[in-house]
Amino acid sequence: MQFSAGTCLSEISPQALALHARSIVVDTHCDTTQRLLDDRFSFGAKNPDGHLDIPRLRQGGVDAVFLAIWTPGTVTGPAAVERALEQIDAIRRHAALHPAEVTLAHTAADIREAHTAGKIALLMALEGGHMINNDLDVLRNYAKLGVRYMTLTHMLNTGWADSSTDKPEHNGLTDFGKQVIREMNRLGMMVDVSHASDKAFYDVLDVSEAPPIATHSSCRALCDSPRNLTDDMIRALASRGGIVQINFHVGFLSQEFRDAEAAQPQLREKIDARIREKCACESPQKLVVAAEVVRELVAEGVLPRVDWTKIIDHIDHAVSVAGIDHVGLGSDFDGADMPHGMDDASFLPHITDALLKKGYSESDVEKILGGNTLRLMEDVDAAAK
Repeated sequence: MQFSAGTCLSEISPQALALHARSIVVDTHCDTTQRLLDDRFSFGAKNPDGHLDIPRLRQGGVDAVFLAIWTPGTVTGPAAVERALEQIDAIRRHAALHPAEVTLAHTAADIREAHTAGKIALLMALEGGHMINNDLDVLRNYAKLGVRYMTLTHMLNTGWADSSTDKPEHNGLTDFGKQVIREMNRLGMMVDVSHASDKAFYDVLDVSEAPPIATHSSCRALCDSPRNLTDDMIRALASRGGIVQINFHVGFLSQEFRDAEAAQPQLREKIDARIREKCACESPQKLVVAAEVVRELVAEGVLPRVDWTKIIDHIDHAVSVAGIDHVGLGSDFDGADMPHGMDDASFLPHITDALLKKGYSESDVEKILGGNTLRLMEDVDAAAK
């Protein structure tokens, strides 16, 4: 196991480094797939921008990462399916380019086998149910291609599920939406409730026979974002064997940051204008550039600085509500604005160190780092028909 100089080894205890190295560390949501579409991006080299590549996964001790396949909710129908298939192909292509370093995986057993072999497991996830084009056969094809979970919505409603960030139109899930959940159960695909509206969340819990997962959500009690889960939702998820995977995005970690955004109604236009100056609207680099712009605004004092320790606050809160068996990590690397001190994947050992210093046992830290996720994957497989 390697750790980069950027992770400040002197600040991390030898116990934490050893524990992190032997744990199976799983990140359930990263948006690096968009960068894989860019011929100028090298997955095998340490890049000067963004959050994730093979060297930084190695340096951060990450053993398995779920790569999100994403299109905006405004892209629907056959075009959305086509874009999703292009991204699946890109993931497979980049995995084939680096066979000594990474391997495609689907099951918890695959992840453990990769860990034993010293390889990083790459898993595929679909972020947005609009990419099935209202067709269960398309869903089945994604499963055959290796997609392991699906986020039911993204920022906009689908034709069968309400999003947490759109005006409700279906009162949660439609009848077809409930069919989607049942089919995902049958296929052994994890049902991801991140981005779903509160009502859709509870509809999933009513319908799903397998434990659902929130792959990249944090705690609404600490930061009042509709993308986060309330304490009641976290408890309900845990009661079904599910897991909340803490998201590192500053706007989901810090209420101060959200309040500062809300107090500046023209801020979104300012951010978008700066992004346009740096890259084309459809550039695969757009998400990375957007994160850079937010960092610039923090440096200028337009937005408040958020420190990485907020991640620990959310982990601690989720554990207090759900129990140690129901919390994990879903960073949103390369798709969100990272807090200071969690600049990229190489900084993840800080989390292990901080949890040990807070009094978590080594076995409990191993659960948060990835053990809980592996357990849920096995439970979903066991429930498949």
